[in-house]
Amino acid sequence: MGAEVRGQAPRIQRYHAYADRIRPKPAVIHNVWWAFVVGGMIALLGQGITWGFQQAGLTGNRAATPTSIVLVGLGALFTGLGWYDRIVELGGMGGTLPITGFANAMVAPAMEYRAEGLIMGVGAKLFTLAGPVLVYGMATAFVMGAIRYGLGIG
Repeated sequence: MGAEVRGQAPRIQRYHAYADRIRPKPAVIHNVWWAFVVGGMIALLGQGITWGFQQAGLTGNRAATPTSIVLVGLGALFTGLGWYDRIVELGGMGGTLPITGFANAMVAPAMEYRAEGLIMGVGAKLFTLAGPVLVYGMATAFVMGAIRYGLGIG
């Protein structure tokens, strides 16, 4: 038994050396470039939306919330249309990290189970992935923001 183990070691070492030789090298510069471009384009879109809200009369701080809402909505819409997967495929973390990636992470599993119905499919998968705390937290923040806006408070 001892001879087999000793005999296996050189073969395993040769295998690992061979695997290291033929394993594709990651295209780090290429991936970093496209993450920068895609993330930058999402940030540029967000800045444009913010400027649009500022032109409509909102101050810088007040324009941030509707900008986030629009970006999450666009991320969810693009996921539903099947476009966001292509964005992430090209940009990697540049498409995953921004707030639009959060929307994609919530909507993608829900879309996968839409045949199960609105409650047991879409709703259950939204709650499973994002967790009740995130979903209820966002819903509460939206309602409270709408109430504050309606009352003219801050």
